[in-house]
Amino acid sequence: MPSRRTKTRTIRVDYLTRAEGEGALHISVRDGQVTEVQLKIFEPPRFFESFLRGRESREVPDLTARICGICPVAYQMSTVHAFERLYGVTIDPAVRALRRLYYCGEWIESHALHIHMLAAPDFLGCESIITLAEKDRPAVERGLRLRKAGNAIVTKLGGRSVHPVGACIGGFTRAPKREELRGLHEQLLQVRGDAVESVRWVSRFDLPDISRDIEFVSLRHPDEYPMNDGRIASSKGIDAAQEEFDDVFEEHQVSYSNALHCLVKGRGAYFLGPLARVNLNFERLGPEVTSIARETGIPWPNSNPYMSIVARTLEVLYAVDEAIRIIDLYEPPPMPAAEFTARPGIGRAITEAPRGSLYHAYESDGQGMVRAARIVPPTSQNQARIEEDLRELVPEILQGSRAEATRACETAIRNYDPCISCSTHFLRLEIDAE
Repeated sequence: MPSRRTKTRTIRVDYLTRAEGEGALHISVRDGQVTEVQLKIFEPPRFFESFLRGRESREVPDLTARICGICPVAYQMSTVHAFERLYGVTIDPAVRALRRLYYCGEWIESHALHIHMLAAPDFLGCESIITLAEKDRPAVERGLRLRKAGNAIVTKLGGRSVHPVGACIGGFTRAPKREELRGLHEQLLQVRGDAVESVRWVSRFDLPDISRDIEFVSLRHPDEYPMNDGRIASSKGIDAAQEEFDDVFEEHQVSYSNALHCLVKGRGAYFLGPLARVNLNFERLGPEVTSIARETGIPWPNSNPYMSIVARTLEVLYAVDEAIRIIDLYEPPPMPAAEFTARPGIGRAITEAPRGSLYHAYESDGQGMVRAARIVPPTSQNQARIEEDLRELVPEILQGSRAEATRACETAIRNYDPCISCSTHFLRLEIDAE
């Protein structure tokens, strides 16, 4: 009998555009079935967990802020919360409000960057932000104004917009006076219309109409939209304290990635980020944001991963409104930071980075020296879910051109706004089909 002729197809992209970090994707298809999906995060390990050992706990928030230039606030907040839980620090309500304002700034600037400059070109037939600006300059300018407003908040509370240094265990190194926030208040009022228009603009995109069986995971708080506080919740029944992270999830190493995969024990991949938060906390966005969300006609909760970009616009609008509210009610705390005494033990905490739940755990001795550190970034937690999405997508795109297949895979990955440098890092694409 004549031997069967094998047909192989390979698509290669040296780097994933419009994402932070470097990596590769390899997909193998046999007889029309996807047999292997490997999201290869090949940037070298950054060893943050190792070089934090032996540091004094007061140093750690400034060091972890260097992990990411896009979401340094999240790394600082998870760090300080972990040590505060360990040391039994009580936070003044005004300091807690300032931290929420700090987080609003990061959500606004990070989401505005992703929505307008990284993801929108995918859905508008543009190759980059440059071609999008030629096609729809007002949309790009809206994004830039929103990003500027978010950066202004981070700068005011953190001392600078990139790798800020203002947060510390117990609070902040200094607390602003009321009049110092007046300029932020005016700037936020000016960009609120931009935030509303961004929701309406993105909701009109021609997004793929799909539905996936996904377990969405985020913090959930009984009284507010989650940023710094809450319990771990999921769309499939998880309800756990932050300290129970290791009881619910398990990490494991895969041979092709320098970032660990994380799975729900006994179930598998899960989805973090704005879409998960909106799905699990929609009503806590408040009546004004939920009213605008309903005007779009998009149902919530929503199991279409491409709706992540819409969820991001809702979070931008929420963060603008929340920041305005906090500034309106703000009264400076008596002290910018609470005193604390180091004690031995392990502190664990989760906060909601723009890309999803960020887990930190630190073991400290009685002098406040770090004996062990563990950081589980949202992008590494999303890796397995991204691979599942690609596994379902690939059979639909094999008949298209090489360029079309590459673009479709990149678009699916960008739904998660991966920060590969955080997860430690994207895209050479290979599809091997027989």
